Amino acid sequence: MAALRSLSALLQQSSVVDHDEIIKACNLILKKSKTDLEAQHVKTVALLKQDRYDDAIRVIEDGGDALKQRAPLEWAYALYKTGRLDEAIEAATNSGKGRGAKHVEAQAAYRVEHFQRTKAIYAELYGDQGASAQEHTDLRINMTATEAQQQWAGHRGSTQRPKPSVDDLQVFETTYNIACEYIARNEFDQARLLLGRAKELCKSSEELSPEDKKAELLPISVQQLYVELRQGNLDEAAILVEEINTSEISERSTKKIGQNNILLAAHQDSNPYLQYKLFHETPQSTQSDKLFGYQSATLNQNTNTIELLVHKYDGVVRSTSRTLSQQSFPTTSKDINALSVFNVAAHTQNQTGRAALKQTLSLLEKRPHDVGLILLAIQLYIDGGNVSSAVSVLESFLKQLDESISESEQEVRYNPGLISILIALYKLQGRKRQINLELSKAATYWRQRSQQDQPLSLLRAAASSLLQSQDSPDLHNAAEIFETLHAIDPTDPIVKAGYVASHAVTSPSKVQTDIPALAPIQNLVSGIDVAALEAAGIPSATTATTSTSLKRKAEDDKQQQTAPKKKRIRKSRLPKDYDPDKKPDPERWLPLRDRSTYRPKGKKGKQRAADRTQGGIANDQETGTPSAGVVQQKSQGGGGGKKKKGKGKR
Repeated sequence: MAALRSLSALLQQSSVVDHDEIIKACNLILKKSKTDLEAQHVKTVALLKQDRYDDAIRVIEDGGDALKQRAPLEWAYALYKTGRLDEAIEAATNSGKGRGAKHVEAQAAYRVEHFQRTKAIYAELYGDQGASAQEHTDLRINMTATEAQQQWAGHRGSTQRPKPSVDDLQVFETTYNIACEYIARNEFDQARLLLGRAKELCKSSEELSPEDKKAELLPISVQQLYVELRQGNLDEAAILVEEINTSEISERSTKKIGQNNILLAAHQDSNPYLQYKLFHETPQSTQSDKLFGYQSATLNQNTNTIELLVHKYDGVVRSTSRTLSQQSFPTTSKDINALSVFNVAAHTQNQTGRAALKQTLSLLEKRPHDVGLILLAIQLYIDGGNVSSAVSVLESFLKQLDESISESEQEVRYNPGLISILIALYKLQGRKRQINLELSKAATYWRQRSQQDQPLSLLRAAASSLLQSQDSPDLHNAAEIFETLHAIDPTDPIVKAGYVASHAVTSPSKVQTDIPALAPIQNLVSGIDVAALEAAGIPSATTATTSTSLKRKAEDDKQQQTAPKKKRIRKSRLPKDYDPDKKPDPERWLPLRDRSTYRPKGKKGKQRAADRTQGGIANDQETGTPSAGVVQQKSQGGGGGKKKKGKGKR
């Protein structure tokens, strides 16, 4: 046993760099003593150095709790690299191994998309002045990557990104991450410039080998291709497609994304069956190299789209129906609601119009709280020009949620997206009162929530709309909302202007310090050409005050009110030989014999014409004047509409 201990100690102090030799030596020791913790520990480290993470997991599990307590950092790192992320976070948190454990915890939290936790850990590590310069650089890279992922996942922090520092733009990794953050904000012009800069910095790096540069440039090119596609620059996208060789991408997740973007860059008239084959050529990502949630959702939608193109309708129906049956409604998840649209498309076999609307309404009866179906029905009604039905569908759904006491359903009820759709529909109908009422209710709900959950864009829209109202309650609500927004972000120019406008009459003392910060009126009207406006027909103030112009204006208004409006006649009601330049006959509605152009033919016709002349003798038979007996007879026969019985019948 003493020899074994000395050998184990010798392994720990050895300068051997061949990890295979170290593992062989450890195996010799473990053959004689399976519970030698030092040999197990050394073997674990050597396996991790060789990226043999599954083997390292087996060694640690064989060593039991004793080895886990001896090597908690190695245990957490092995769990992280094998995709057992939740266990890795727990092991790193409980290890108490300082900065190393913090790094592992942050990396694992990043992979499970706990970005807020990751951001807090990196901020703590970055604030430690004892860290080396290289560690600070790595932390900056990871922090910018976390910021980008937060944006991609929809966790919007501030409305505007802080200006990147000069140091961040000197390293290609941080430049690339900042570009990704701009992409997540849909600011593609700025992202395009930064991606180009990141590529140049990578090419000129002296720390990377040619092979490393090639590996780093491929993800940047894939991201550039995405930006060009989003901007519709198909020629530039075609050039980038030639640069990207997906077979050289080592990470399966990046390879999958690259292959997807290359297919999107292909011509629209390409063979869908060939696209289907190419789309499924890339193997699925492993647990340790899996896609993020928003990436998986997008690829799932593309999978359903391409399966619809190759007419795999039954498969799409089954897969989407199975997922939807496991969901709780209502939900504002765009991924779940998108599945409802694919489900309808598969049921109708890609039909649109009435067929799609009929299927949507049929499914909506079974799932009345399916937001995806509701939005699809609204879109189909709008496409058909039926705004009233679109409003009715959404109002009916929101009314059902009004009666619910569930907090999650109330959050869906006042979701900013649904509210904006309802406001847009009300605008089409000109229902200003309903717009103010709905915005006021939504603002009241969200102001009761915590500040970080409040949708600032909705509150700004609500306050701006209520400020234009003539009702005192609306103006009071607008003032309160602007006051809340001003406390959150006093630098927002829209909020500042609204805050001043809403308090200028009631509480002028509150806004005295904000008035000088507003743009002067002279600056706002400096670009307006008054002479051009007058020449275009805008009356001047001096002319409008004269009695003559007032009289003329009143007479013009009176003529406009009394003048009959010209009715528009549909083409389907016009005769085939209709000529718009030819004046129609004014007597065209009279019977032929009553028109001035009528000329009777024959003796009887001339005689009847003579009898109808002025001063002629009226003929009862000719004029058709009924006698008293005839009138009585009609009144009797008109009641029941029955035939008179014949004689002798009873």
